[in-house]
Amino acid sequence: MDYRLPELGEGIYEAELVAWRVQPGDSVRRGQSLAEVLTDKASMELPSSFIGVIESLKAAPGSRIKVGEVVLTYRPEAEEEAADLSQAEESREGVSSARVSGGLTPSARLGEPAMPSPVSRELREGTVIAVDTGAMRVKAAPSVRLMARQLGIDLTQIRGSGPGGRILISDLKAAIQPIQQPTAPRPAPSRQLPDFGKPGTRIKFQGVRRRIAEHMVLSKRTIPHFGYVDEADVTQLVRLRESLKEPLAERGIRLTYLAFIVKAVVGALKDVPIVNATLDEEGQEIVLHDHYHIGFAVAAPQGLLVPVVRDADRKGLFDLAREIEKLTEDVRANRIRPEDLRGGTFTVTSIGSFGGLISTPIIPHPQVGIVGVGKIVKRPVYDQNLNIVPADIVYLSFSFDHRVLDGAAATAFGNALIRRLQNPATLLL
Repeated sequence: MDYRLPELGEGIYEAELVAWRVQPGDSVRRGQSLAEVLTDKASMELPSSFIGVIESLKAAPGSRIKVGEVVLTYRPEAEEEAADLSQAEESREGVSSARVSGGLTPSARLGEPAMPSPVSRELREGTVIAVDTGAMRVKAAPSVRLMARQLGIDLTQIRGSGPGGRILISDLKAAIQPIQQPTAPRPAPSRQLPDFGKPGTRIKFQGVRRRIAEHMVLSKRTIPHFGYVDEADVTQLVRLRESLKEPLAERGIRLTYLAFIVKAVVGALKDVPIVNATLDEEGQEIVLHDHYHIGFAVAAPQGLLVPVVRDADRKGLFDLAREIEKLTEDVRANRIRPEDLRGGTFTVTSIGSFGGLISTPIIPHPQVGIVGVGKIVKRPVYDQNLNIVPADIVYLSFSFDHRVLDGAAATAFGNALIRRLQNPATLLL
C-alpha cells in the first residue's frame, strides 16, 4: 500500500525530505517516526498512521515532496496481531489505571487472579490505588499524585496528615522545603558546539541551509537595503539587569538583554509605525500593522532560525524573558513548530554573544526593517560635566527597505529605541 505525504499545516503544500527514520524491511507501529521533513525552515517528524512492514522508499533525502505524493510503500499487518503486541507491551510495563467495579481491584501482576479489594471504600470516595508498586497502600487524590510525579516525589516515603493517613498537597509542600533551601541558581542550558565543517570534504546543500539561502536571496534580490549604525549608552540597563538577574533566576526566569531590547523595539515601533509594516507589491500598498510580532535570530545546530514572539506589546518584561527562553530552547532542541517561525513584523538579531560589534543584517522578506545588536563594551565617555567616566556602550546596526522608509523615519526609529535602552526603568512599566 502507498503512504502519501499528509497535510503538514495551513498553507504548506510541499516539504523537503531531510532524513529517513526507517528502511525497507522495518516493522512499523502507529505513531512511530518515518522520516524528518522540512517546511518553511522548521523540521518535523512524519508519524506513521499504519501498522506494517516497509517495502520501499520513494524519495531520497534532499528531494522536495508535494502533499499527496507517495513517500513509501508498505505491507499492512493484521490489526489483531498489532493489538496483541500492544497489549503485551502494556503488560510488561506493569502499569494499569483501569476502573474498579464490584469491589474488585485489578491484579498487581500479569496472570494473577483478581482479588476482593480491602480498600473498596476508599475507591468509592475517589482515592486512586496505584498497581504493581509499593504505592498500592498509599492514599492520595489524583491531583496529589500528579503533583508528586511533576516534583519527582516518591509517595511511599511521605506520611500523610489527612484522614486515614491520606496524603494531602500540604504534605508534598513540606517534603520539598528541604530541597528548596538553599535555592541554587538554575544551570545554564548546555549548547551544542557548532559544526564549521572539515577541510577537504563536501557538504550536501540541502535542508535548513538551502532554505535559509532561498530566503536570503529573495530578500536581497527584492529589497533595496540601506543601513546605518548608532550607539547607545546602556550603563543603567547593565546595572538594572545585574540587580534583577539573581532574584529572577530563583523564580525560574532567565533575564537576558534580549528581553529588554524586544520591549524597547515594541515601544519604538509604536512611535514610528511605518517601520512595523510590509509592502504589498501586488496591491501596491504599504500595510502598517497594528500587532507587534517580533522575531529574533537564534543560532542552532541546523542553521540560523528566527522564532517569533507574538503580541509582544501585550507582554511584560518577565513574560518576554520566559517566552524568549522557551522558543530558544525549542529551536536548539529541534522541536520548534512551523507557526512559531512565521508572521514576524520586525526582527532583532544579535551578534554580541559571539563577540561582534557591528553587522549588516539582511531584512527578512516581507518585513521592512531589522536591527543587529553588538556586544556591550566598556568605553571612556564624557559625562555632563565633561569628566571622563566609564560607560557600557552597545552598537546598533539597522537595515531598512528603502522602498518604504527614508533616512528621516529610520533615524527617528533608531532614536526612539536608544531612548528606551538608555532609560530602562521605563521598560518595567
